[in-house]
Amino acid sequence: MKAKKIIDFHPKFFEAMKNYSREKFSADVMAGIIVGIVAIPLAIAFGIASGVGPTEGLVTAIMAGLLISLFGGSKVQIGGPTGAFIIIVYGVVQQYGLSGLAIATIMAGIILVVMGLCRLGTIIKFMPYPIIIGFTGGIAITIFSTQINDLLGLGIDDVPANFIDKWVCYINNINNIDWWSTFMGLLSIVLIALTPKFSKKIPGSLLAIIVMTVAAWLMREYAGVTSIKTIGDLYELPSGLPTFRLPEISFETGSFFATVQALAPVAFTIAMLGAIESLLSAMVADGVIGDKHNSNTELIGQGIANIVVPFFGGIPATGAIARTMANINNGGKTPVAGVVHTLVLLLVLLFLGGLVGQIPMPCLAGVLVMVAYNMSGWRTIRSMYRSSMSGTGVLFVTLLLTVFFDLTLAIEVGLVMAVVIVLKRVTESANVSVMRDRLDVHHDGEHDETLTIPTGTEVFEIEGPFFFGVANKFDELTRDTDAMPIRVVRMRKVSFIDSTGVHNLEIFINSSIGEGRSVILSGVHENVEKSLRKAGIVKLVGKDNVCSDIHIALERAEELSKEMGLKK
Repeated sequence: MKAKKIIDFHPKFFEAMKNYSREKFSADVMAGIIVGIVAIPLAIAFGIASGVGPTEGLVTAIMAGLLISLFGGSKVQIGGPTGAFIIIVYGVVQQYGLSGLAIATIMAGIILVVMGLCRLGTIIKFMPYPIIIGFTGGIAITIFSTQINDLLGLGIDDVPANFIDKWVCYINNINNIDWWSTFMGLLSIVLIALTPKFSKKIPGSLLAIIVMTVAAWLMREYAGVTSIKTIGDLYELPSGLPTFRLPEISFETGSFFATVQALAPVAFTIAMLGAIESLLSAMVADGVIGDKHNSNTELIGQGIANIVVPFFGGIPATGAIARTMANINNGGKTPVAGVVHTLVLLLVLLFLGGLVGQIPMPCLAGVLVMVAYNMSGWRTIRSMYRSSMSGTGVLFVTLLLTVFFDLTLAIEVGLVMAVVIVLKRVTESANVSVMRDRLDVHHDGEHDETLTIPTGTEVFEIEGPFFFGVANKFDELTRDTDAMPIRVVRMRKVSFIDSTGVHNLEIFINSSIGEGRSVILSGVHENVEKSLRKAGIVKLVGKDNVCSDIHIALERAEELSKEMGLKK
């Protein structure tokens, strides 16, 4: 078998280059420039909110954005740091430092690559929607809570990481509020919210940063207002090309493996978040441009980016829906637009570090408050609350666990709840019944004919998947009935059977044969029959007693009835 059939890795960048044109290049350059400008404040804000700094945010947007565009599976995907990672990155940095974050990000990248190589791209897209909305809403609430210190100018040097402790700290320090900072932060929020009403092209976050940076400089120089903190007051300013550097990792066997073991759940969460967000972004983009992304290639591209970025001081990255849509809306045609967007960010890193240092922290907090608002999905939560109580339950449990505990636990518990609800619904919808004397046969939902069941025969009909829940129903029913000498198991509506179903069916057949009774299987699907053959069930009942439909099965029952000398 050829390698390309085994590995589903076909980057869109190289496909696009085969029929590239000047018109596409012009459109990509224009879109890339605009998206690069849009990404500047977001990259800086996400870097700072994640507990690292503006340089790390920009480096991530540059390196990850470039690699995702070169090796991803979508024509228009724009990659970089996103709000979804803020909370988990902040927690890792607080507990394990930058070296721990680097290890977790590299591990997450490897997981993503393995997922892509194993062709799990399509499976990831089946993540239950309530869980996605739940952890996204929880992340939004947590992001908002992290910005209160800068938004109100409270001047707290060490804000607690725990959600409740954080708000207790804010309340205890509310007397330290700086009204100039508060005014600037709130004005930034208003400006970002109103910008789309008069311009769809100008990003509100960029406009707010330009206006507020100028305003803060004028207030400091001419009004003597010095209480408004800027990025330059708190962080080392970005400058120079991203340089390769090895993470500070202790390779002592015990220490290294202990760190890897501790970070494994975090790495898995980063990988799952990156996979979910990037594939959702690619799916949204497909719907707009009428294209189809390669989900396995996208996962591999995301994985490559997250493996490489930590060696340049970056943080986890994924496909960004907002920036991807900005790329589409401004005419981006191919991954070249993503490459151009990284060049714009690189120029900012090289030549505009001094200006970046002048950005007021309250304004940056306002940008992130609006990011949190847009992430919250409150309209979706409201509509889901009205339509599905079970989905709402999963959503709110996931949301609350994200806010008060951590994202890893939230996703795990949310998935378990979703699976339990689905299994409960499937079990309730499945049915096991027993018929004697007469059997109504339906085709396409209509009653077509009534068949006479031979003497001494009973028909058990299983409707729905034959997994552990339904298998127990079947077991209870067969034990409760007065057994007939001939037992037909009609399985035409059994789409699949699990190990519990096979086991219960085997017990039923063995006990029936042990009591001198015959068992006939009717209407077994091809995939179900394969499972039964592997388990030895077909051999157990005999090839003649596995029938393709109920008519043949009842004819076989009639033969056995005559052989046994059964009379009505």
